[in-house]
Amino acid sequence: MKQWMVALAAMLAAGSAQAGESGDQLAQSLYDGTLRTLAEGAIAPCQAGEGDACFVLGLDGIVTAYETLAQGFYRHGAVTPDTPAAAMLLGMGSDTPSAPANPVPEPLSYEQFVELLDGFVATLDVAAGHMRQAGEGSAFVIPIDPLRVRIDLNGDGERDEGETLAILLVGLGEFSEIPTPDAVPQSSKSKSKGVEPIPPDATVGFDNADAIWFAGYANVTAAPVDLTLAHDFSDFFAAYMHRIFPEAGLPMQDYARGGTVMMDPDSDAFVADLIAAIHTAEFPVTDQARLAGVLERLRSITTLSRQHWEMILAETDDDRELVPSPSQTSLVPGREITQEVVGAWLATLDQVDLILDGELLLPHWRFDQGFNLKTYFETATETDLVMLFTGHDALPYLDDGPVADAADFAELNRVMGDDWPFFAIWFN
Repeated sequence: MKQWMVALAAMLAAGSAQAGESGDQLAQSLYDGTLRTLAEGAIAPCQAGEGDACFVLGLDGIVTAYETLAQGFYRHGAVTPDTPAAAMLLGMGSDTPSAPANPVPEPLSYEQFVELLDGFVATLDVAAGHMRQAGEGSAFVIPIDPLRVRIDLNGDGERDEGETLAILLVGLGEFSEIPTPDAVPQSSKSKSKGVEPIPPDATVGFDNADAIWFAGYANVTAAPVDLTLAHDFSDFFAAYMHRIFPEAGLPMQDYARGGTVMMDPDSDAFVADLIAAIHTAEFPVTDQARLAGVLERLRSITTLSRQHWEMILAETDDDRELVPSPSQTSLVPGREITQEVVGAWLATLDQVDLILDGELLLPHWRFDQGFNLKTYFETATETDLVMLFTGHDALPYLDDGPVADAADFAELNRVMGDDWPFFAIWFN
């Protein structure tokens, strides 16, 4: 679950006008865990075009979406492996799945899991709509320290000191490195004397451009979930998801540790589950409209990214921007945004749009022809990951035309190099 926690932190750290009444209260409501109450009073101002009120509603939707998902995972006893990825993949270095944080997890059915994911997407979509309104509403800037934001992870109705983004981000360090412009660095001498270092100021100014960033990120987050929900993945759920929900009454729950074939009971059972996961990665499409909608969602992501950059480049302030223009100060150490970086990103969006429109095809290692992603989203009746990779199920989607290669993304590679994934997450 760390992935969505990091994503939420990124969302809450993305902003010169002054905020209105709703915006003035937003930061404290996030710190106190009273955002929902503030959002109830922001409906009418948002309808009147107040950007900060719409931002409150959008942020409330995003926080609610993640809280509800986290509470659902907690309710059914989800666990997160804490072993290195390679060891986890091989089933080595880990015992039987660790005990859930919830001492009394509830049973989980496939239908309940689908409902949980569906609600997550629906809430994000409402939030994205409010964020679009915020971006186009009256100007605002709202300073917020994301590390002080409290969220209710376990659903007990309380947001205590153990349920903050700061707690979730221990060890990740991304936002703790944001410097305060006028802060005095802590010397090694002062640390040796036992003087507690001054907590870093992670405050970022949220503005209208950041609202569009949030709208884009909501779609980035929802897209893979929507893709999953367009299919029937019940066989995969039954065969593998006891690894995530070890005490939720799933079919293989009592067999996470078995006999020894190759290494040891734990490792061999994990390998068996991994094979079962691959074998059941054959998903019939049950909602064609939803699958086609993923394509539209991906198109909206590139559209919102362009709108985001148009607004950023028009800004004249420099108010603790997480995604700065070339004329603004970056809060991310060693990551300066130049006009060349912006140009490379916008050129990449053009190439992505060509792929989504079926005018630029994806390469497939087995064929000279390219894979038409647009045709897949619009016509697929099944997604079999193994058969797509090996070639047979890719046949209906092969097409003649230009096939994407390194040259199509040469500017991205030249300017960003191996750092392009970082920029992609930052810019969405």
